[in-house]
This record gives sequence, structure tokens and C-alpha cells, in this order.
Amino acid sequence: MKLNRSWLSLLTFCTSASLAAALALAILFTGAAVVFAAATPASAVAEEPNTPAQQPVFSGIITDTQCGARHDEQSGKSPSECTLACVRSGAKFSLVDGDKKYALEGNVDDLSKWAGQRATIAGTRSGDTIKVTSVGSQH
Repeated sequence: MKLNRSWLSLLTFCTSASLAAALALAILFTGAAVVFAAATPASAVAEEPNTPAQQPVFSGIITDTQCGARHDEQSGKSPSECTLACVRSGAKFSLVDGDKKYALEGNVDDLSKWAGQRATIAGTRSGDTIKVTSVGSQH
């Protein structure tokens, strides 16, 4: 009986020591990673040029060049349905923000998802045309 108790005590001690050492190493490595991340200057982090975060952002309603911000309410279609129908008929997507109107080029799949809704667009503007790189919700 005494022999079984010795083995059990030794096994418990070794397991406890191993768990304590693993916890101490985890705390040490986590602390080192936090210190290293805090010490890395922001300029050392490489960024790709022309990412959406660096491009101008435009907000407004995604609609079409035929209807603009006002859709035919008598047709019974929602603004989204009307915009998509007009685009299928040859109109182009556009962004309306008050008196400002921009033609939108590119990223047709995302523009279709946001048709008739208020959204934020990242892209480059040339005159009254925006080349769209991303479409998302307004913040």
C-alpha cells in the first residue's frame, strides 16, 4: 500500500510541476510578444500601395444614371429592384449624395448587392466618375 502511494505522489508532483512550467512559459512568451509588438514602429509595418484605406471614400445612395435618387414609385418596385432593372436596361450605376452625382465603374457584383441603398465607396475619382475598389456600409 505504501508503494502505491509513493508512485501516486510522484506522478502528482511531476504533473503539477509540468503544468506550472507550461503556464510560466506561456506567460513569458505572451509578455515578450506584447512588448515586441508595442516596440515595433508603425512605419516598419509594410502596407500595399492603393489599399482601400488609403483611397478617397465617398458616401451616398447607390442608384443608376437613369432614375437617379428618385425611382418610379408607381412601378411597385423597390429602389433596389428599380436600380437593377435600369442597369440591366443599359443604365450605369451611380452614386448620389445630395446634389453630387458620380458615375460608378467596376466592382459590379458589389454594386449590385448595395443597389438602392446608402453605402460607402472607396475608389479613385476622375471628374464625375469613380473607379470603385470596394463597397461597404456607412459608419
